Amino acid sequence: MAHRGMLGAIATGLASLMATTALATAAPPVVIHAGEFLETPGQAPLAHATVVIADGKVKDVRQGFVDPAAVGLPADARVIDLSSMFVMPGFIDLHVHLSNFGDRDGMVRKADQYAALVGAHNANTTLMAGFTTVRDLGSIGYNVLALRDAIKDGLVPGPKILASGDPISPSDGHADNHGLREEVMAALPRRGVCNGADDCRRAVREAVRRGADVIKVMASGGTLDESDAPTDLQFTDAELQAIADTAHMLGRKVTAHAHGKSAIDACIRAGFDSIEHGMWADEETLKTMKAKGVWLIPTVWPIDYVGDTPEKVRTGPLRNLPPVSLAKVMALGSQPKKLAKQAHALGVKIALGTDAGVYPHGQNAHEFIEYVTAGMTPMQALVAGTSDAAIAGGIKGAGHLEPGMPADIVAMPVSPLKDINAVLNVPFVMRDGIVFKEDGAEKPMREASVETTDVQDAF
Repeated sequence: MAHRGMLGAIATGLASLMATTALATAAPPVVIHAGEFLETPGQAPLAHATVVIADGKVKDVRQGFVDPAAVGLPADARVIDLSSMFVMPGFIDLHVHLSNFGDRDGMVRKADQYAALVGAHNANTTLMAGFTTVRDLGSIGYNVLALRDAIKDGLVPGPKILASGDPISPSDGHADNHGLREEVMAALPRRGVCNGADDCRRAVREAVRRGADVIKVMASGGTLDESDAPTDLQFTDAELQAIADTAHMLGRKVTAHAHGKSAIDACIRAGFDSIEHGMWADEETLKTMKAKGVWLIPTVWPIDYVGDTPEKVRTGPLRNLPPVSLAKVMALGSQPKKLAKQAHALGVKIALGTDAGVYPHGQNAHEFIEYVTAGMTPMQALVAGTSDAAIAGGIKGAGHLEPGMPADIVAMPVSPLKDINAVLNVPFVMRDGIVFKEDGAEKPMREASVETTDVQDAF
C-alpha cells in the first residue's frame, strides 16, 4: 500500500508538471486585428491588417479586418482587437545579465539556485517590457542555462534566451575574482578562466559542453570590476584566435566585451562576430569593423542610468563603488553616446544590446531612444532591436513576422515611427502565440491552456 501511495504521489507530481508545461506551450489559434502592422522591420507598415496565428506561428497576413471563418479558423476563434494600436515583432536585446543579483558578498553568501530565481523574476520583467528574445552574456554556473530551458519547456514565463553561461576570461580579467585572499578566490568558481591558446580552446569546448549558445569573451578589462588593470587588451592574439576558431568550429558565434581600441582591434583580427560596448573605438577601428562586417552592440543606455558626468556618478546608483571602479565609470563620461553617433554615421552595423543588470531590468527599451538621439531614424532603431539583432545573434526565429515565423508580437498605443518613446509603453506582449500581457496587465500562464495531460492512469 505504501508503494501505491508513493506511485500515486509521483503520478500526481508528473501530471502537475506536464500540465504546467502544456499550459505554456499550447497556444490556441487566434486572429489579431492590427491598426498598423510592421511585418518586416525596414519596410512600411500595413494599415488595417489581420494576422492569423496558429500553432504559435504566423499563419497568414491579410489586408483589412477579416473574420476568423474567412481565414480557415472556427467562427468562434478568438479575435484580439488591436485595431487602434501599432503591432510589430517582439524586441530583442543581445546583452543582458538576468541572474545578476548584486555585489560579490551576495555571490559568496547565496546559492546558485537563488541566482536562478532572481533570473526568473528578471526574465518575466523583461518579457513584460516587450522583449521576447534576449541573449544573456554572463551568468555564473548553470543557473541561466536552466532558466533558458525552463522557459522553453513552459515552466516559467520569460523571453526566449540564448546564453553564454560563464564568460571566457584571462586570470585577473573582467570575469575573474578580484581582491580576495588567494584561498578564498580558489574556492569560488572560475569556470571560464583560461591562459594560453590551448587552455582557451579547452575553456570554449567546456562552455559548449555545459550548453552555451554563444561564446562571450572578456577581451579587455571591465569598468565595474575591482581590478586596477586598465580597460584594454588582456588576451594575446594567439589566445583570441584560438577562442574564435574553436567557437566557430563548434557552431557558436563569439562576441567580445571590449572597451579599449587595442582589445577591439585584436578581436577584429581574430574574426569575432561582434563587439560589446566598444567604448574607445576610433574612426580607424570603426571603419575596419564596417569593412569586415563586425557588429557593434554599443550598450548606450546604462551610462544615462549611472551618470555621464562625475557629478551624476557621485550621486547615482553606483556612488558606493570601490574607488578603482568608480574612477573607471567616471572616465567613460559621454563616450558611449559619442561612439554610437560616430559608428552610425560611418555605417557600422549596430544591433541592440543594453547590459541589463547594470540598470534595472525592464528598462531595456530606452536603448531605442538612445539610437534615435545618436542619429538613427525611428525605423532604423527598431530594425536594430528586431531583424538586425536577430541577424547579429544568429537567431533564425525572431525579428520579423512573415508567415511561418514564431508569433512574437508586441503592440503599442502610439506608433514608434512617429514617437520613438512609444517603445516604453507596451501593453500587449505575445510570445510563440501565447498572450503574456494584454491591456497592460500580465496574464497568468494558465490562461494559455488548451488542454492538460493526465498521466495518473499510467501508473
